[in-house]
Amino acid sequence: MESGRIHQINLSKGGVPKLPVESAVVTELGIVGDEHRDTSGHGGPERALCFYALELIEELRGEGHPVAPGTMGENITTVGVDHQTVQPGDRFALGDEVVVEVTRYTTPCTNIRESFQDGDFTRVLQKTNPGWSRYYTKVLQGGQIRPGDSVRKLSDGT
Repeated sequence: MESGRIHQINLSKGGVPKLPVESAVVTELGIVGDEHRDTSGHGGPERALCFYALELIEELRGEGHPVAPGTMGENITTVGVDHQTVQPGDRFALGDEVVVEVTRYTTPCTNIRESFQDGDFTRVLQKTNPGWSRYYTKVLQGGQIRPGDSVRKLSDGT
């Protein structure tokens, strides 16, 4: 099965950027201490964690965008996971304790426009740029995670 690791864990008191932390406790509602200004569009059990790949961030930087881990609101920045093949229904183990299931691709909003040189956050819209979207997960099993922990694909969503 596919495997990578957690590059960075990010949280905020609402909004972006989400800032790195050395460890986190994950519950069914996400990372303890992470908050959302807009709870109608963010958070909740089906959108508990948001993921994005360091490799895609680096490619976006190569296009001239001022993006960095956490600036697009992702809680988990991964490295070594083929993010472009992730789809709803896929399950992943994070470290030794946490298990998540991808619920949907994340629709970008104006809050992340500063991550793009022209403010066009639709650069990461799944519908127009497949494989570039962030994605939401629900937490099937909570626990503790740290940067460097493994990210292992457990099952495909197919």
